[in-house]
Amino acid sequence: MVEDVPNIRHLLEVTLRFKGYPVITAGHGNEALEMIKDQRPALVVTDILMPQLDGFGLAQRIRMDPETCDIPIIMISATYVSRADREFALKLGAVRFLEKPVDTDEFLLSVAEILTQGPPQIPPPLPNQDFFVEYQKRLKRKLQQKNSQIQRTNRLLESLSPDQRPAFEAILKDELSQRDALQRELVDIGNRLAQTGKLQPQPPSSPEEGDPPSESHS
Repeated sequence: MVEDVPNIRHLLEVTLRFKGYPVITAGHGNEALEMIKDQRPALVVTDILMPQLDGFGLAQRIRMDPETCDIPIIMISATYVSRADREFALKLGAVRFLEKPVDTDEFLLSVAEILTQGPPQIPPPLPNQDFFVEYQKRLKRKLQQKNSQIQRTNRLLESLSPDQRPAFEAILKDELSQRDALQRELVDIGNRLAQTGKLQPQPPSSPEEGDPPSESHS
């Protein structure tokens, strides 16, 4: 179980343990990679938006390693929920994609199906170059949405009374943290593409099929 938000990680862990599943947990992808190599779990459940190494990057690393490439992955997300995001997750070998807040019954049913119905069909791993190019598109789109959310929250704060502000200030703090994480990932991906000599200018991002409008809450 890979999730950076402690209360969500604890909830899903307790849900699985209650049904008798052994569970190991990690707060981000880099921590999870070490555990996966050491213990080789039957299934990886991972959030997507996380610090250090997110769910997309974790899935790519799992798929590119011959020792872990056949481990099934469930991806969960509150941010990456467009049709294009789902399709990218499936290209990376996710066998299920669930939106937050996670429906407990659907979550447990998905886990049981994967663990009891034999090895799932998993596509071959994406070449790293293709992964980085597609991942960069996803990050740019989400950064655009996150900046729109921050602008909306700032405008709202200006109109609130002092007793209403704390809750939305906490929301703004979370949005800023997510924006910073997206920006760091974009810099890292840009550097990786530049090192390959194949970095190309990207056109301005536009809404993709299945995406919410730019000011929708992701």
